[in-house]
Amino acid sequence: MKKLLLLLAIPLVALSCGKGDEPSSDAGKLAAPKNLTLKAITENSATIQWDPVEGAKTYRWDVKKGSELVVSGGGTNRNALVQGLSAGTTYRFSVIAVGEGEHSEESFLDFTTEGSSSPEDPVAGAVCVDAPIILTFDETPVLGTSGLIKIYDGGSVIDQIDLADLTTVDIRDDGQMVPKEQIKADTKLNTFMDAIPSGKRWRIVHYTPLRIKGNKLEIKPHSGVLDFGKTYSVALDAGVVVGHPGIARGEQSFTTKAKPSSPAALSVSQDGTADFCTIQGALNYASTTTGAVSVLVANGTYNEMLYLRDRADVSITGASRDKCVIAYANAEGLETGSGGAASSKPSVGNSIGAVGGRALCLFENCDNLVLTNLTIRNTYGAQGQAETIYFNSGSNAHKLVIENCALHSLQDTFLTKGVVWVHNSLIAGNVDFIWGYPKACLFEDCEIRCEKYSSGFILQARVPGANDKGFVFLNCRITAGEGAADGTMYLARSGGSTDYYDNVTFVNCQMSPVINAAGWYSNPAPNPATPTATSGWKEYGTTGVSTASRNSLGRTLTADEAAAYSSKEAVLGW
Repeated sequence: MKKLLLLLAIPLVALSCGKGDEPSSDAGKLAAPKNLTLKAITENSATIQWDPVEGAKTYRWDVKKGSELVVSGGGTNRNALVQGLSAGTTYRFSVIAVGEGEHSEESFLDFTTEGSSSPEDPVAGAVCVDAPIILTFDETPVLGTSGLIKIYDGGSVIDQIDLADLTTVDIRDDGQMVPKEQIKADTKLNTFMDAIPSGKRWRIVHYTPLRIKGNKLEIKPHSGVLDFGKTYSVALDAGVVVGHPGIARGEQSFTTKAKPSSPAALSVSQDGTADFCTIQGALNYASTTTGAVSVLVANGTYNEMLYLRDRADVSITGASRDKCVIAYANAEGLETGSGGAASSKPSVGNSIGAVGGRALCLFENCDNLVLTNLTIRNTYGAQGQAETIYFNSGSNAHKLVIENCALHSLQDTFLTKGVVWVHNSLIAGNVDFIWGYPKACLFEDCEIRCEKYSSGFILQARVPGANDKGFVFLNCRITAGEGAADGTMYLARSGGSTDYYDNVTFVNCQMSPVINAAGWYSNPAPNPATPTATSGWKEYGTTGVSTASRNSLGRTLTADEAAAYSSKEAVLGW
């Protein structure tokens, strides 16, 4: 009999929970805040006040429970209202004063909220509600072809993975499982697929419930089946792992953490030290709350697809752009369509009804969504429609901000509607790798990287109104990826319909010779075929290449005409 041990965390990269970008000079030039006073206290909130510090421009503070950062903030006020705390719990409040290039030492105040702690608060060693279950064997486990993995809440089965469904997937070299047959609306749901909840909808996707890493078997429960502050057990039928007799109910158990103490400030880290171990786990929780919420994500590679619907004012911030990575393989060949969600959760064996689509990240009907310091990489690898993000704004007026991010794929890298600002970011691909139906989408100070292809296109615009700004590139660099030959890429091609407009504008952009001298692809002709100052294909101030051979499908704007595209406010109105 092979020995095993139940573990509940994967040591990866720890979450850094500092005070942000503090001044670089040594602390101590300003006096530390004095007379910290607890002005008000309830079961879930506290108000702390302190004396003004001479020379201070702002104050920065945080609240910790033990070593765990609960919430941080700051401003010019010398008081802080801290909300979302747990009853009967002790916290430490710390604050510094910040001036011109200097900051003070920290001042502390310990306090305990009113009431009693919840009896459901988990014990020490509890794990994230979305953590994988890890079984460690004395040698590399081999998956069988039958048997069930079950998760129990008491005597009730709340989740299961059927090894018979392993025959429906292929396993890639990176361990990800992908469907052997394209998922369509009439595809029957199996246990190697997931239904990601958000609002009152479910995005049906393929997922990887099992991974073998050395002598460990990682088991990923389906989304949303585990709750906070509860104890569960896991059981394996004989035959799930070849040569292993299985695990009976109750032999191996684990306890999940309590709800996050601050619903407005969620943290994610794969090592189990944060509120959640996955980004989707944090989004699942955010979709059940109201008000603005920030999700701080530690460095690491998050192998998951994301879904958020009907939720405003959410920000997702990585610890660093290059080291905070969302990476997964998805494409038209795996899941057909740009993506939608089912109005009811299908049962195993029934048709899924609505396909979750080929994007890694599907954001539906979300307003004021902000993505910062992230790399999103569709690892599908082969040619074919494979978005990193589909921002599906139902009203086409919702806002999306992408700041200091990198989006990598080949065809259809970024699909959007709405009103979008992409700043200081990299978008890479080779065929229509920026496309969609926006009223206005501004790329400012970005790198647009053309990857190797025989004849590719940066844009395909399907802008709803003739005078909508559409896609605008301001002060961007058009570059060539490794092996991308000169003249093999065009700025845009048309979808060939009169139902929408090919509104694309490049202003003060530096272009690589990878762009064909004609600039714009001629077949089919765009709408309008003869561009104006407000509609069609346009450019102004292009550098790096000659524009003398541009075809007549594009217009060279005058300085006065280009002014309408020369700033964020001019393009987006904010």
